[in-house]
Amino acid sequence: MGEEFHAIIKLVSGEEIFSFVTVEEDSDDPILVLQNPVIFKILNNGQGNFIKVKPWMELSEEDIFFIRLSKVITLTESNDEKLLSIYNHYVSDTENNTSNYHNFDGSVRPNKSMGYISTVDDARKKLEELLKINKSKEV
Repeated sequence: MGEEFHAIIKLVSGEEIFSFVTVEEDSDDPILVLQNPVIFKILNNGQGNFIKVKPWMELSEEDIFFIRLSKVITLTESNDEKLLSIYNHYVSDTENNTSNYHNFDGSVRPNKSMGYISTVDDARKKLEELLKINKSKEV
């Protein structure tokens, strides 16, 4: 195993990847071993700047990938604490399967830990039942 570090990688395809990287130099064309590669997208709106994180390979169940160095334009080691914090948080959520409430479009489905208890129809039925019980007690 070679040196291990977090890096931002620009591929010949134009993609930019952030990943934990190990360099294997056993051959003429070294191989990068990417662990949990992600793509960061910076979003701007009136409230500020946000970073959206998504997996590099969205349909794959794997978390380790191999890329030949000949497919890389450039790579740079990243020690940016904010990026590392976001990346580590994303990886830990993914490993613990706590990000299963995210939709494919990036929106978040509410769950009970977020305060979501029932649907509007269920809540309406429960409230109507409570009103019927209270009205029958008054009579």
